[in-house]
Amino acid sequence: MSSPERFVDGYLGYLLGQANHALYKDFDSHVRAAGLSSIEWRVLATLHDSEPVTVSQLAHEVLAKQPTVTKLVQRMTEQGWVELLADASDQRRTLVGVTAAGKRLVRPLLEKARAHENEMLSSLAASEQARLKKLLAKLAGRA
Repeated sequence: MSSPERFVDGYLGYLLGQANHALYKDFDSHVRAAGLSSIEWRVLATLHDSEPVTVSQLAHEVLAKQPTVTKLVQRMTEQGWVELLADASDQRRTLVGVTAAGKRLVRPLLEKARAHENEMLSSLAASEQARLKKLLAKLAGRA
């Protein structure tokens, strides 16, 4: 007699959490080997090819609370990985940008992240991979 499907086996939140864990559990060793925490990695990965952003925008993008990111940015500034910049359009705002040292640090990790993602998605056809990313972006409110 087969047992009915468990709630968590079909629950989106659980499935996304499991997929996220599967994606990061092996990759996290590369992040640690580079001397970064997971949130430092997310900050550098977010900033490496974008315009400088406010701390609140950065916090939103790296999935952390603003006070946490404010403290983190201060430490990362001391490390020389990010810099604080005045916003030309609003002098009251401060922007966070990545430095050349931050880009040098994160570049090899970006290559490893792409390779790891390709490995994780290798069981899906290219069209399925594209559709999965499109659907996830839609769920996240970015598409």
